[in-house]
This record gives sequence, structure tokens and C-alpha cells, in this order.
Amino acid sequence: MKPFSILLSVIAFSMASSTVIADGAIPPNVSLPNVSPANSDLANRGAYIARTADCMACHREDYSGGVPIETPIGNIYSTNITPSQRYGIGNYTEADFKKVLKKGRAPNHQLYPAMPYPSYHGMVDADISALFAYFQTVPPVEAAPEKTTKLPFPLSIRSLMLAWNVINVPATENRLGLTQTQQRGEYLVNNLEHCGTCHTPRNITQGLDKDMYLSGAPLGKWYAPNITPDNDSGIGRWSEQDIVTYLRTGMLDKRAYAGGPMAEAVAHSTRYLTDKDLSAMAAYLKVVPIIKTDDYLIPVNVARLPSPVSRSITYDLLEQKDYLAQAKANTTTNNGTVDSNSSKALYLANCASCHGVDGYAQPDARYASIVGLSSIRRAKPDALINVIAYGAKGALNTAPKMPGFSKELSPVQIASITNYVRVNFGGLTSSDVSATEVKRILK
Repeated sequence: MKPFSILLSVIAFSMASSTVIADGAIPPNVSLPNVSPANSDLANRGAYIARTADCMACHREDYSGGVPIETPIGNIYSTNITPSQRYGIGNYTEADFKKVLKKGRAPNHQLYPAMPYPSYHGMVDADISALFAYFQTVPPVEAAPEKTTKLPFPLSIRSLMLAWNVINVPATENRLGLTQTQQRGEYLVNNLEHCGTCHTPRNITQGLDKDMYLSGAPLGKWYAPNITPDNDSGIGRWSEQDIVTYLRTGMLDKRAYAGGPMAEAVAHSTRYLTDKDLSAMAAYLKVVPIIKTDDYLIPVNVARLPSPVSRSITYDLLEQKDYLAQAKANTTTNNGTVDSNSSKALYLANCASCHGVDGYAQPDARYASIVGLSSIRRAKPDALINVIAYGAKGALNTAPKMPGFSKELSPVQIASITNYVRVNFGGLTSSDVSATEVKRILK
């Protein structure tokens, strides 16, 4: 993306955004915290903005804070942002609140950019006012988070962030030539939803590498994939409706399933957005500059994907239980123990009770189907290996959390399961992930 700063386009963008923002009603049949006839329209609109800004992912649903945010310089813990005067932001004026969002500056100290103010820098004043009004209606939590940020010297000198801000704020700049819908999508993707915070590689100062915007980046034990419209390594083959469906549900049949930080984004934020806003995000993501990376996606070979064992087994727990018992029996050795060297035996023993003997799992019980998922069809197996090792949480609270197996399985066994899954459920012709590669990835 080529940066620019033309005053006329900024003014036009702000006017268009304000119009669309004011038009963004809360989706029907969706319960948002503190949306009440007793609150003002401004505060209730602020509740929706809190969802689009994904405040809850870091500050919890009650905004009490204390969530660890992994960064290359150590864990940074989120703060209490309820209107508690002693522990939260109850003493903030709206001007203070605006400085926090746009400059990362609290009344008494500078914030670390784990708080995505480089992206929030682009928030329009009308949204900030609504968000501030909303936070006045939040029940105060009269307690400090159990843990606070303690970084080693000299990183503990928060004023150093002032120099960092000169280089890295704002994180993005607006583009010319976008339709009004794409402008709204740009505002949501780049500013409120701050998608680039996870999906963009970092430069030498740990700011966003604007030349590689949204092209994918490592994220602790996760990897946020390329979401530019490149056909091979990004989401170029997704339709706008595919993007909307994924952001609404966290799932796309035989292609994608949100886990980890993306599951949190869906659970706390995108599933609450209006269809109009999700469509705007999709429209914008289809026109961001294409960036091709070496972590390309192997296209789905439908002919190689497994067929369900039967029409009923995916939903019939007893049938699945009986079939799994028989399948395990067929992989035992002569002395009655499971063959630990068999890829299939390892999958059946550790994975099949949730994901099913055929990979289609049990949708009614919210266990995820893994057939055809993009995470098992990438050239690099990092995402799949990390999920096997560290587990994953789904986008909905009703979905079971997948446990990690890093302590139960050796690198050899994790590699074996990885290869089995990629070939049998990803449709790959072959997979040769080694124990050495597993060790490298887990480090």
C-alpha cells in the first residue's frame, strides 16, 4: 500500500464514514452489553462501536482488564477501563479518552502499543464521543487487575514510546479512489477492527510494515494468515459473501475455522456487526493491494477429500463411538497395545473422539470438522503443528476448547499426526513434515 496524505480525501472520507456510522444500527436479536432504552442513543451506539473496536478481547467482557497480551518484549497486561474512579477511567474527561485512543497517552503515562492506538488514531470524533458515552454506563469494577505490566529496563521507560509514535503512528493512511462502501470497510478493517495489528509483519521497531500490510505475520503460538486478495497465499478465491460468513460465524465449510486470536475477534466483535458493516469489510478486503507470500495455499482437491463413513455417523454419537472402538481395535498390535508408530493409530487415539474418524466431527456438539481446512493445506505446516501442540479455542462460547498435546506427544508423534491429517483430510498427495521441523516450529 502506498501511503499518502491528501487533505481533500481525508475530509471526504471522514464525512462518508460519519454518515455510514450513524446509519449502523445494532443487528436484530443481538444482545450487546448495556444496550438499554434507559441509555441515550449516543451511549447505545457506543456499545456497538465497542464491539467493532473489539475492546472485550483484551479487557474482558466486563472491561476489568488483566488479560496478558504476548509481545516480543514480554507480556503486557490490559487495564481496568470501567468507570471506577479509583481503578478505572472514571476520572477521564472525553479529551483524556480521545488522547488514549489516538495518541496512546493516558493522563499520567504513555501506553504501550499493545493497546492498538496506532490503528485507533484514525477513529472519527463522533465514534469516540459515542464510545466515551457508553463507558459511562458500564458497571464499575472496583478492583485492580491481578497482574500489571512490568517490563525490564529500559523498556520500562514508557516515555520511549513517544519516539516510537513518531515513526509508527498512524499505522495506516487512507486510499484514494474507493467507493463509499469500500471507505467504510477501510475504516473498519484498518482502524476500528485493527486487523493489521495481527495480520501485518513488523518492522525493525516493531511497528507495522506498511509495505507488507495484511500479508500475514507470526503471533506468538499462532500465525495470522495473508488476507490480501492473492489467489495462492491469500483470500483471493473467497467471495465477498465467504468473508461475511467467516466473520459472522468463524467458519467456512471445508476451508476455514477460526481459532486462537481470530476466534476471540469473532466471539467478541465481528459476529455482532451489521450485515452492512461486514459487507463493507469484505468489499474493502477484495481491493487491498495483492501481496504474494511463500506460504501459499494448496487448492482443495475435492476428489481426494474423504467421504463421511455414513450419513448418520456425524450426528449419531453412539454410532461414532462404536465405529471408533472398532477402528482402534484394527490398529492394535499383537500384544493388544496401540501401535504408537502408526499415524492412523495416533490420530484415532488422540483426535478422533472429537474430530471424528472421518474428520467431519460432530457439528451438533460443536466439535470442528477439519476436512479441507486451509490451515492443513498450507505449504508451511506451522499453523497445524501449533494447534496440535497448544490447542485452540473456537469462536463461540458453546464450542469445546481443544487441548494441546505438546506434553503428551513427542515431536515424532506430532509430525506423524500432522502428515496423516494433511494427506487424509487436507487432500494433499503427500506430506513429509519431520520431527526436526516440529521442534523448530515449537521453538
